[in-house]
Amino acid sequence: ELQPLLLVSGCARGLRAGVGVRGLLPLHPASPATGLGNPGLSPSRQASNTPRNQPPKADFVARSVGICSMMRLPVQASPEGLDAAFIGVPLDIGTSNRPGARYGPRRIREESVLLRPANPSTGALPFQSLMVADLGDVNVNLYNLQDSCRLIREAYQKIVAAGCIPLTLVLGAWRVAVLGHGPVGLVHVDAHMDTADKALGEKLYHGSPFRRCVEEGLLDCKRVVQIGIRGSSLTLDTYSYSRSQGFRVVLAEDCWLKSLVPLMGEVRQQMGGKPIYISFDIDSLDPAYAPGTGTPEIAGLTPSQALEIIRGCQGLNVVGCDLVEVSPPYDPFGNTALLAANLLFEMLCVLPKVTVV
Repeated sequence: ELQPLLLVSGCARGLRAGVGVRGLLPLHPASPATGLGNPGLSPSRQASNTPRNQPPKADFVARSVGICSMMRLPVQASPEGLDAAFIGVPLDIGTSNRPGARYGPRRIREESVLLRPANPSTGALPFQSLMVADLGDVNVNLYNLQDSCRLIREAYQKIVAAGCIPLTLVLGAWRVAVLGHGPVGLVHVDAHMDTADKALGEKLYHGSPFRRCVEEGLLDCKRVVQIGIRGSSLTLDTYSYSRSQGFRVVLAEDCWLKSLVPLMGEVRQQMGGKPIYISFDIDSLDPAYAPGTGTPEIAGLTPSQALEIIRGCQGLNVVGCDLVEVSPPYDPFGNTALLAANLLFEMLCVLPKVTVV
């Protein structure tokens, strides 16, 4: 399924792209929220001595005040001067079941208003370490998946070239996020392996991104782990492709009723110090916790296990992240988007150079 830190919709992973959020009291002039979709906005590089962006504190600014950006961070058009950025990819063409993930980045931003800047559980202080902003959304083409891939690729090439780590909401920027790093390791958390070849004759859809990545040489296949895999299948050998490539496949039933801290210790050893990418599909979680998604599967991971997985990546050389497949129409109460917003914050907290006390 689809979605750096990226706010991604359901189909963007084949593209793997992202979303970001902000709006209130920026420390520098905030650009309109069209962000990456508005080529007319002029970029401005942050001075090295510029104070880092901070989410406004609810003690001083009401949570209902301000532009809807990720954690109410400033929105800017250019990645210049940023260490990391939230990017949205509001795209769900190419999804195979329930649509609606195009609304995911926006709803995740809405729910992120509850997030605060420090992580007491891990000691991470990301906003004291990194310059972070919301780069808005990639201006995708909802009528043409191939053209959307092109638009996402072009947007992410600029982000990566600027030395900015993308946190994506949606599918499309995956491939570009790893450019310049050589084949990367992958921590893929999902109910599905997303290694199908094609559907209805199409090779680009939300069930095929990682087969395409293998074909393009983007993955260091001995450093790929897929966690949370489950559900019915067309055949009994559904895991054969991943395992034949050297991926480690961790089934959901092997995670039931246990802590995943030991597993992540093994994963850290497997990944080593080379670059890795984190791709997190919200449907990896049990639909009791995350019903707002396009292809839900019963008996999934818990939110506490999701935290153990992401926090278990601390100390690794993370070069990009995405959170995909949030479909707000199937969760009118917003719990799925709230969970997604928290997981994106946790991804930000494990990026290299984040201060941990």
